[in-house]
Amino acid sequence: MSHHTEAAYHHDLQCLVRFCNGVGVDTWPRLDVHLARSFVASRHKSGLSGRSVQRALTAARSFYRYLIREKQVTGNPFTGIRAPKSEKKLPSALTVDQMSLLVAVDARKPLALRDRAIMELFYSSGLRLSELINLDLLDLDRRQALVRVQGKGRKTREIPVGRHAIRAIEEWLPARERMAAEGEKAYFVSQRGSRMSARAVQQRIKYWGRRQGLEVSVHPHMLRHSFASHMLESSGELRAVQELLGHANISTTQVYTHLDYQHLAKVYDQAHPRARKKNS
Repeated sequence: MSHHTEAAYHHDLQCLVRFCNGVGVDTWPRLDVHLARSFVASRHKSGLSGRSVQRALTAARSFYRYLIREKQVTGNPFTGIRAPKSEKKLPSALTVDQMSLLVAVDARKPLALRDRAIMELFYSSGLRLSELINLDLLDLDRRQALVRVQGKGRKTREIPVGRHAIRAIEEWLPARERMAAEGEKAYFVSQRGSRMSARAVQQRIKYWGRRQGLEVSVHPHMLRHSFASHMLESSGELRAVQELLGHANISTTQVYTHLDYQHLAKVYDQAHPRARKKNS
């Protein structure tokens, strides 16, 4: 698991401990299915989304599987309990025009060259923030126009890189040679010469969103979602987009992408026999 997942599970189990203390449960075998349901309900009432409650439920269920394996309990009170459903919120995507405006940076100084290359690569290849900041010099083959990243679950995949991103990267590399500390392997470095942090990348993209006059707050995941949305709208190839994004389950890709319903309505009006207007 990633560090963030471990931290989240740790927090969820701390909440479970506090719940047990509050209801007078002093040993794990004493937590029955009714109290397990009460725990889930209490997390939901605290304002957590259905997705966060599901994560807490997963942590508790996994913890009890561990206790069963260690012969500390005989059953799992969280088996069969479901989290309340919550509305799926689609991440916002930039339009093609907004995306073009964002990357139309007058890049002359080293930081501007770096930031334009970062934004072009995000949009070109749909990288996660963690994948981008962990890129090393050997991970990107400019001649083959391919980037190799290690995604969730330490799974490696190769993704095509567009010509605009390649050109932006090639313009950044001479500046990188002057900025990078000796022996630094990271593709994108800070002014100190070391690998950029996730926070630094987020701040720079937000800065350029404001600087370029966009009325929305821009962040790395928005660029990834814009990549997925525009690819799906142009191709309709959900499986291909799934592979490019590195999703294990296609249902995840469906959450990240949306359809252009105006386009669908236009196609429907033109194609469906009952929708076409009769000639006068």
